[in-house]
Amino acid sequence: MTHHELGPSPTTAVDVYDPGHRPCLTVEPGDRLTVTSLDASGHLERQTVPGEQRPLLLPGRRGHCLTGPVAVAGTRPGDHLALHVEHLEPLGWGWTVAGGQSAHAERLGIGDAPATWLLWEIDDGEAVESRGFRRPVAPFLGVVGTAPAEPGEHSTVPPRAGNGGNIDCRELVAGSTLYLPVTVPDALLYLGDGHAAQGDGEVGGTAIECPMRTTLTVDVVRDRPLAGVHAETPAGLVTFGFDADLNAATGDALDAMCRWLCVLHDLDTATALALASTVVDLRVTQVANRTWGVHALLPTGVLTRD
Repeated sequence: MTHHELGPSPTTAVDVYDPGHRPCLTVEPGDRLTVTSLDASGHLERQTVPGEQRPLLLPGRRGHCLTGPVAVAGTRPGDHLALHVEHLEPLGWGWTVAGGQSAHAERLGIGDAPATWLLWEIDDGEAVESRGFRRPVAPFLGVVGTAPAEPGEHSTVPPRAGNGGNIDCRELVAGSTLYLPVTVPDALLYLGDGHAAQGDGEVGGTAIECPMRTTLTVDVVRDRPLAGVHAETPAGLVTFGFDADLNAATGDALDAMCRWLCVLHDLDTATALALASTVVDLRVTQVANRTWGVHALLPTGVLTRD
């Protein structure tokens, strides 16, 4: 096993997905990887007051500032990357912004008001906001995805069932394994959009956005029980649905979890759905990013069988 390190620079950071991107690093299945990513905006310097404009790595950015892509040698369409997340370290500071032109701001009557910024100092497992608010951190990456198969540039904003990306699921903490479908040779893996903490829904459109150092092992697996994005996390098994329609996103997440239950326990679909009704939690992952995200969670240890 080789341990690679990759940091953000003009040659290792991008703000779109593109199957034509030249990889900035190639790893072998089973290799360990430490990736440093800037915050979603790509700030080169921390803000000193909330909302302060600071230099960006990618001026005129079109999406999230991501590190990558990383090629995983020998992977082919139909495989899954198995990303075993070992450690996540927020790097010192973060920001949150809410308001502006969003449906939620409009409902609250603040759609025409200036956006409100929060500035956080992060140290010793705690985030402290400039007004004095405190909360423990629970870090994860908002964006982990592989390149779409379709040629050309693709926005990093909406999550994708076939490639992951801007999943924004707070369950993907250290100790998780995320399974991502591979749709192009060598996968082309992108990582970034560090979140020091977030609530289910990411209701204001941002979390505690921060630079992050992530250590993970990259494996390749075949014959997974599900074709789409799914995960094993400390909280439990997780499946996802992404759609502009909340009902469709919910249905996709629940369908995937029922299929997983069928495989795990050799069940028919009706029995899996009945059991799911007693043990599975449906959660709104995020309400932003032009696409509803819903995840179904089967909590660890809640369902056993004699």
